[in-house]
Amino acid sequence: MALKQNLSFKLEQRLSPQQIQLMKLLEVPTMELDQRIKQEIEENPALEEGEDKDEDELDDHEDEFDEKDSSEDEFDISDYISDDDNYKTQVNNTSKDDEEKSMPYSGDESFQERLSSQLHMLNLTEKEFVIAETLIGNLDDSGYLNRDTESIVDDLAFSANITTTEEEIEVVLRLIQDLDPAGIGARDLRECLLLQIKRRQDGNISRYTARKILEDYFEEFTKKHYDRIKKKLEIDDSNLKDAIDEIIKLNPKPGGSMKESTGNFQHIVPDFLITETEGKLHLTINGRNAPELKVSHAYKNMLKSYAEGAKTTKSDKEAVTFVKQKLDSAKWFIDAIKQRQNTLLLTMDAIMKYQKAYFETGDETMLKPMILKDIAEMVNLDISTISRVANSKHVQTSYGVIPLKFFFSESMSTDSGEEVSTRQVKKILSEAIEGEEKRKPLTDEKLTTLLKEKGYNIARRTVAKYREQLNIPVARLRKEL
Repeated sequence: MALKQNLSFKLEQRLSPQQIQLMKLLEVPTMELDQRIKQEIEENPALEEGEDKDEDELDDHEDEFDEKDSSEDEFDISDYISDDDNYKTQVNNTSKDDEEKSMPYSGDESFQERLSSQLHMLNLTEKEFVIAETLIGNLDDSGYLNRDTESIVDDLAFSANITTTEEEIEVVLRLIQDLDPAGIGARDLRECLLLQIKRRQDGNISRYTARKILEDYFEEFTKKHYDRIKKKLEIDDSNLKDAIDEIIKLNPKPGGSMKESTGNFQHIVPDFLITETEGKLHLTINGRNAPELKVSHAYKNMLKSYAEGAKTTKSDKEAVTFVKQKLDSAKWFIDAIKQRQNTLLLTMDAIMKYQKAYFETGDETMLKPMILKDIAEMVNLDISTISRVANSKHVQTSYGVIPLKFFFSESMSTDSGEEVSTRQVKKILSEAIEGEEKRKPLTDEKLTTLLKEKGYNIARRTVAKYREQLNIPVARLRKEL
């Protein structure tokens, strides 16, 4: 088969760098926008913080800028032009493909570090110490050992040149499981809970019963087959309830307990604020979404001086190219920030008007069914743009700080033909399950009947889907003594 070359023409839609930059800025919330702006200012010396002056005012002060010597508000041209024709604001000896990454440092002690420090208090041989360090390094964030001992034997042989057996690994692992926090180094949840309950054996009958349940009837316990447990252990409801209370007190993620104790919670900064004054809703955008940015006057004057002068040398031409590039980049970024602000306001205003009943009352059942297409048609923007605006954004209302995604939901019809939000149905489901008798929780069939009585004619599988979306387990797993 002979090779052939053909010429062909085709139309393609490509995004400009400015459009790509705008799309990325639309996605980021207020907290990340601050960092993005600081990064842009550091990378582009032609971009500055502050209010820009009018062009007429700049023309009036052109002579004044020419008469002034180099000051702290202007850049020294000699800093950008050197005799060796190298025109760089920084030196980087890495290739273009190398990605520079900064690794944040944490001052908190991890549970692996805490375990390693406890190893020195054990009477271990040099070989056992290396095995223990390897086992600790293989623990996941929850404190579990998810690798089998055979794989760890191979790791020690290849990485540390240590020949060992699975039996030796098991011996060292049991020593690690005796360290704090209790439950560390377990292979599964059952072993983790058993390691903890064994340390609590002090003659208490409830803890002894709890241990027997974990040892012999763990599957029945997870599936809440309480009648079988009571029959096999010959105990009543009161004894079983006391034993289960002891199990509930145990920590299923001993490794994560230290991380949770440090209190590293995400701080949410709302992007919008909706207030009500004299019965009218008012929308404002967080001021940090509209920072005052300007193009450097020093760079404008620099470009002007080069334009008026003769560009004879290679360094002069490179300097002009550099200044133009930085000025254009600064203007593009300022325009993108302004366009981002306008798009956010336009989209949030449409959402506020669409869900006016909710913002006035705070009643979740007043939410109207709303999808991305509804808002896109109102503001005459693409659905993907609305999706980017709704992503990771929050609005502060009189009823709390709410993510924008909360207001989007599908619709369904009632018996009367009225279109309602599926969120309204989920709210009714949630309230019904919250108020159920825990000894006899409502099944999906009973929940379906309850909804039909209220006029929501939906199938049982749909009820099960909504229940799963609410992270509510099935009736059997909600049963309590």
